[in-house]
Amino acid sequence: MDNTPHWDALWRNVHLATMTDGSAGYGEILNGALAVKNGQIAWLGAEKDVPAGAQATETHDGQGAWLTPGLIDCHSHIVYAGNRSNEFEARLNGVAYEAIARAGGGILSTVNATRAASFDDLLAQSLPRVKRLLAEGVTTLEIKSGYGLDLETEAKMLRVARHIGDALPVTVRTTFLGAHAVPLEYKGRADDYVTHVCEVMLPALHAEGLVDAVDAFCENIGFSATQTERVFKAAAQLNLPVKLHAEQLSDQNGAALVGRFNGLSADHLEHLSDAGITAMAAHGTVAVLLPGAYYFLRETKLPPVQALREAGVPMAVSTDCNPGTSPMTSLLLAMNMACTMFKMTPQEALAGTTVHAARALGLHDRVGQLAVGQMADLALWQIDRPADLAYAMGQNMCAGVVKAGRLI
Repeated sequence: MDNTPHWDALWRNVHLATMTDGSAGYGEILNGALAVKNGQIAWLGAEKDVPAGAQATETHDGQGAWLTPGLIDCHSHIVYAGNRSNEFEARLNGVAYEAIARAGGGILSTVNATRAASFDDLLAQSLPRVKRLLAEGVTTLEIKSGYGLDLETEAKMLRVARHIGDALPVTVRTTFLGAHAVPLEYKGRADDYVTHVCEVMLPALHAEGLVDAVDAFCENIGFSATQTERVFKAAAQLNLPVKLHAEQLSDQNGAALVGRFNGLSADHLEHLSDAGITAMAAHGTVAVLLPGAYYFLRETKLPPVQALREAGVPMAVSTDCNPGTSPMTSLLLAMNMACTMFKMTPQEALAGTTVHAARALGLHDRVGQLAVGQMADLALWQIDRPADLAYAMGQNMCAGVVKAGRLI
């Protein structure tokens, strides 16, 4: 019996940042090699330890570059229509975000534009944003709905998201965010709208295969914890995982709620309490930090990074790409912001866009690490050390991307 490895591809002359759970630092393997078979990582280690006689259909010389897991943007609202630079200007002239939202701006202004856009228009506006992320080594992307707030438009957004995953070399995970804001037709009837979300929209979208997870905006300008719990219970009946926009502008005890439902993640978290941290730690809920929104809204209350660290809560980092509070399509810039503003380390920032971001999407067993059996989603970087990814703000040093073992 021939036990000589026969691989589809072999990467040699690379340094590996494996980002594996429990690894010290970046899980570095200097002067390494990595082999791919059937779209998965089949072997990795020091190049000197490549099995004798191993064969590969393709052999790539990394020329001393660093190889990391493909980056994961685990929180985005990247499918939308329209532009809200007018609100950016208003905020810089002293108008509060809450006042803009209550006057019909904010989320609702994007709802109007997104409802009016056709499927093709919405796709055409969204694709360039996604492509900018992919150029920076992103191979997995979460896309939320939430700018439709009616069944027709929510379905349109999620179909666009699915199409992006089919048309581009990126894994797309869809999240239903019907409980993002109360639409004008339900003004003053938030409970009735939540009933519509739970009993009409979510079942219909799930039946069409458009929903991978369910989210809500639990906030004083969004939905109460009681209303959010109704959404979570509806998701649980369909065996869908939940996540939550929590504690961004105030403490609504949302993190404790999402923890109680064994949620994938609680996101934003500037006003997170000790009780919320304890609940997240107990249930394995990931803290998704979104420095773009913090920066864009000129917030001053930092998320409790040190307390999360001490409690052992995994911390992910994401762009929160959206038209109103984080119009950012650079995950590398988000990593730099997480380090400079939130005082995360470069190693935490890279873990936050790989292994912990995968956990925030429920994909920990498939992507986010360089390990045998994981999908061969890889990014190749012309850098001296992994810290350069968070250090070099505004620079893209991605020299190549591999998706499911295929160099793209």
